[in-house]
Amino acid sequence: MNAPARATISLAEYLQHRARFQALLDARSESEFADDHLPGAINAPVLHDDERAEIGTLYKQVSPFHARRRGAALVARNIGAFLESALADKPRDWTPLVYCWRGGERSAALTHVLGRVGWHARQLEGGYRAYRRHVVAELTVLPARFDFRVVCGKTGSGKSRLLQQLASAGAQVLDLEQLAHHRGSVLGGLPSLPQPSQKTFESRIWSVLSDLAPERPVFVESESRKVGDLRVPDALILAMRAAVCIRVEVPTAERVRLLRDEYEHLERSPAHLTAQLDCLVALHGRERVEGWKSLAERGRWDELVERLLVEHYDPAYQRSIRRNFLQIDGAQVLAISEGTCDAFATAARALAAEAG
Repeated sequence: MNAPARATISLAEYLQHRARFQALLDARSESEFADDHLPGAINAPVLHDDERAEIGTLYKQVSPFHARRRGAALVARNIGAFLESALADKPRDWTPLVYCWRGGERSAALTHVLGRVGWHARQLEGGYRAYRRHVVAELTVLPARFDFRVVCGKTGSGKSRLLQQLASAGAQVLDLEQLAHHRGSVLGGLPSLPQPSQKTFESRIWSVLSDLAPERPVFVESESRKVGDLRVPDALILAMRAAVCIRVEVPTAERVRLLRDEYEHLERSPAHLTAQLDCLVALHGRERVEGWKSLAERGRWDELVERLLVEHYDPAYQRSIRRNFLQIDGAQVLAISEGTCDAFATAARALAAEAG
């Protein structure tokens, strides 16, 4: 007789044979999933947040038996609802991988039911905890394998635009601001896109690096240790700071235009902008910050942006870049005279071709 197929699979096996699975189901609750999850996973909670709290209370205050009985009823109900909704149209040969916090009862229950239906379901050994440990370990060694090319330049030089165009030109890019949902400055928050958790940020970095080829250069922006509220992994920031630099130079008038383009939402909400400017009082004093606020309140946007560049961003950039990026003095200069998409696309194609 043939031996029965294994119901579980290790993380190493999954990472090596991801293409075998047509779906990745996270059986944890909504809040656990929101904090972080395996890339591409779909949330399929067998117990919702409020239900987990209820079961925990029963376990402590009544008995483990009552908690398990109530939990079994809730799990059965939730899996049934999932079968009748998201899984209603899945074909006979559908192959999902299921995980929970540590490869325990929640993912086992969902895997068992899916298997009894007839699908080739597998359970991830060690669950999310094994994945998280893998990500943390990999982020200490992965960055050293790559040849980073650090895109430097004063605020408003279009570094993010250049990265986007480099990606379109076929170059390898690690866009930390995109992964962090933040533009990296005191005014860099995105109004409709909150930052992810630190764990999710690290998962995104690991996922991108895992798909890149070490034999080809990787373009990345000259970030500080933090992008908004999120910390760049130590091994990555060290690799970036030792890397070859490319300095983007754009005329001040074009920088003003590019920044007004990117921060258009702040012009529509001057009150939010002036509140953010208060964060700079400790650095520049109340009188200077009030002068900036006055320009915002009067709608003198070009003058405000240029003053912020000259009085705050440019001096801060010069101090930071020389202190942190070892090869900045020998940086290749990439002069872009216009802030148009075509100009950045032309520069990116040349840079990508030069880097091979």
